[in-house]
Amino acid sequence: MAKPFLTAQWRNLLMINFAITPALLQKYVPHRTELDTWNDTNYISLVGFLFRDTKVKGIGFPMYRTFEEVNLRFYVRYKEGSSWKRGVVFIKELVPKYLITFVANTLYKEKYATLPMRHRWHSPDENTLHVAYEWKVGNEWNFLKANAAAAPTAIIPGSEAEFITEHYWGYTQSGPELTSVYEVTHPQWRVHEVFDYDYRCNAEALYGPAFAEALAQKPVSALLAEGSDISVQPKLRL
Repeated sequence: MAKPFLTAQWRNLLMINFAITPALLQKYVPHRTELDTWNDTNYISLVGFLFRDTKVKGIGFPMYRTFEEVNLRFYVRYKEGSSWKRGVVFIKELVPKYLITFVANTLYKEKYATLPMRHRWHSPDENTLHVAYEWKVGNEWNFLKANAAAAPTAIIPGSEAEFITEHYWGYTQSGPELTSVYEVTHPQWRVHEVFDYDYRCNAEALYGPAFAEALAQKPVSALLAEGSDISVQPKLRL
């Protein structure tokens, strides 16, 4: 295996999940991949989390080691031989640093954008963890937030949580018939039971009318994953 392009910790991944009509996603599905489903449902997720101890090719850059990210993603799979490689496709990824956006868009051909961002974690009591991520669109702060059990538990095999979190590949449409892929490695995460959650997202400004309609409906679920150390391998072509 090649040396990782990026290593970091991903912590407190808050995922708010929506059902979406497959037709809305088809033009974003990278060549040679297909939509992945759980219980015959196509999912799209708003995900907020924190990068910590971030290093690119083993080098940590001051002021760029800890930062928030919020992304909108959906789920695909690619068949290699007799096995499926399940992964995600990003509609857009938001970060608070322009240099991160430049590197990601230039080297990885991703769809990053830079906005003011902040986060807050705290425990109002010994049994509860509050997690919130915020990003500013125009003059309005958007947010994802949840109250969850302080103690994480193992993911149940075959569950929705396993489907949402167990996608270890990132797929990007790099040309008309060209798909790039990179592997993200990490142990299976534990999850915190979510008691209640809320969100506000100017989806039309960020993602366009089609996704605004999808994100205006009631979410299917919310998950809070504990996170872990992760590594991102160099990008390859399918």
